[in-house]
Amino acid sequence: MLQTTEFALLRRLATEQAASRAPSLVAGVVRGDRLVWSGGRGKVEGRPPTADTQYRIGSITKTFIGALVMRLRDEGRLDLNDPLERHVPGTTFGGATVAQLLAHTAGLTSESPGTWWERAAGGDWAALNASLGPEATRHRPGARFHYTNVGFGVLGELVARHRGTGWYEALTREVLEPLGMARTTPHPQADAATGWAVHPYADVLLHEPTPDAGAMAPAGQLWSTVDDLARWTRFLAGDTGDVLHPDTVAEMREPAHVEDDDTWTSGYGLGLQTMRVKGRRLAGHGGSMPGFLAMVLTDPATGTGALCLANSTSGVGVGTLAADLIDLVEQHEPALPAEWEPMPEVDPALLALTGQWHWGPTPYTLKLLPDRLLNLVPTSGRGRASRFRPTAEDTWQGLDGYYAGETLTLHRTPDGTPSHLDLATFIFTREPYGTPEAIPGGVDKHGWRPRHP
Repeated sequence: MLQTTEFALLRRLATEQAASRAPSLVAGVVRGDRLVWSGGRGKVEGRPPTADTQYRIGSITKTFIGALVMRLRDEGRLDLNDPLERHVPGTTFGGATVAQLLAHTAGLTSESPGTWWERAAGGDWAALNASLGPEATRHRPGARFHYTNVGFGVLGELVARHRGTGWYEALTREVLEPLGMARTTPHPQADAATGWAVHPYADVLLHEPTPDAGAMAPAGQLWSTVDDLARWTRFLAGDTGDVLHPDTVAEMREPAHVEDDDTWTSGYGLGLQTMRVKGRRLAGHGGSMPGFLAMVLTDPATGTGALCLANSTSGVGVGTLAADLIDLVEQHEPALPAEWEPMPEVDPALLALTGQWHWGPTPYTLKLLPDRLLNLVPTSGRGRASRFRPTAEDTWQGLDGYYAGETLTLHRTPDGTPSHLDLATFIFTREPYGTPEAIPGGVDKHGWRPRHP
């Protein structure tokens, strides 16, 4: 990055570390396929922290569990609408679905009953499940967003049962090793930061414990580094390697529930937090455990992401810091648009479909995109627009917008000539109310008139 950009990033990091009295604070910025900047302030064992210093990342662990569950979905081993009982029988909340657990809408209690799990050694799955009686369901499943650490302990057990091994062993084999994330571990490995609480009224520290959370570990056990989390930030933006299809990660980023319904600024997808900050739509996750705070955020639209790690129980604005680092990069060095290039090849039959179509009297424009995708947009710019991915000859599935998941079908005349489009029962014709036989309810036989009769 330019020296002016790097100084602006370092100054923001230094200001946060000093103002929040963080024993140490490290951060990084990701752009495209690499970590383009990292910095650290404070001390870890008397030395400045680096991009290879481990910190506990808390609930960022949930994003890894989410990826493992989505791998099971993509393999056909489960459906997100499956009730938990189908995969982990014997709970009091087996009617909640896998998707509801991922999105924190299953209604489960936020914390495991008994001892404060973040500060005490946890028991096994049998002990956790035994503690979750009928009262563990606080809300009707699907009724509302209610953040639940317990839900991700349950999802960790689901992964373990499908894979026949512990959740971390599955994570290592399926995610960490393929992505080259060797420094993401369930327990600290040198060099690692010590977790501290900072006294609210004096510049003194108190050591915080870092026990194994047992069956609750999938909710917040992992440790990681700037280097490793930079790779994970790229993953969350869509650079997924062979771990998941980019469309699956895009699905995870879509808010399944928002916390403020009118003009939402924060919500939750499938294992990922989503938010809108300064006009940007960001995705990632924060994390906190006694002695540590962390945040990973990415802007999939630009490929710019940021992450930060601190060894302080509270007081460090890691979420604001990460969002500000993204904003500083975009202000100082806005990304150049990719060069336009013509398509390497084109199907003449698809090219012939492009141009104007009409939903009733309303004109729409159908455009051909790379990889045989179609883009249907209102010609006026106002209304429902979606992109469509080919699924078979003459059928496409909606990728986004109002028609996400819906089927677009091209109908032909007996001689093979394109006749009309059927999009979730809405008919699009080349001329306004053209192809009368395809229009539900028919078309007035008198046709268009110059005035009312």
